[in-house]
Amino acid sequence: MHEPVWVGWLLVLLCTGAAAYCLVRARTGPAAHRGDARGEGLMALGMAAMALPASAVTPPQWSSWVCTAVYATAGLWALARRHPHHAVGTFAMAYMALAMALPADHMGPAAAVGRADATGPVAAPGAMGGMSGMGHGGPGGVPLLTGLLLAYYTVYVIAAGVRLVPAGVRAADPAAEGTGAATGPGAPADPGPPGVLRACRVAMGIGMLAMLVAL
Repeated sequence: MHEPVWVGWLLVLLCTGAAAYCLVRARTGPAAHRGDARGEGLMALGMAAMALPASAVTPPQWSSWVCTAVYATAGLWALARRHPHHAVGTFAMAYMALAMALPADHMGPAAAVGRADATGPVAAPGAMGGMSGMGHGGPGGVPLLTGLLLAYYTVYVIAAGVRLVPAGVRAADPAAEGTGAATGPGAPADPGPPGVLRACRVAMGIGMLAMLVAL
């Protein structure tokens, strides 16, 4: 990972907080939204595990392959349930785990450039110490696919962030609260702030962007 260790810990805290809130919402939120909240929570937990710095944990070499299989299976499940955004997220994590499991020259010619720097060779392939196992030299993975995922999450974060602002303004509007009328389907059963779940999705999108840049 090109960033300092503290950046990895920030990602862990961000994703863990989002996972905790989403999983709580999966039990206490409106029934129609519990499935989405559960999927977001599990995805955030996976992101937190991948973001762990290598100095914190040294998992076995085969763990990257296990993560690849788990995330790919979750992506197929999301496709079967017609959740395209969850499918993109889980497939992106499977792609990053695969990039950590395979040597650079197996992921394309461009990925093999600069895998060793002046400080010496990078960690052995398959050593999945979070995102830090992605090598410290040149880029990992397939540059075109990484670029497409970066573009997707950039657009998603911007669009979701723009939609989040008016929702927060409406929720904080004293005039709206004074009417005593609930707006939106399932509003009476919603115990939490309506914009927090959307904010968690934006935060997870930013975390995914950071992980892809580190790749």
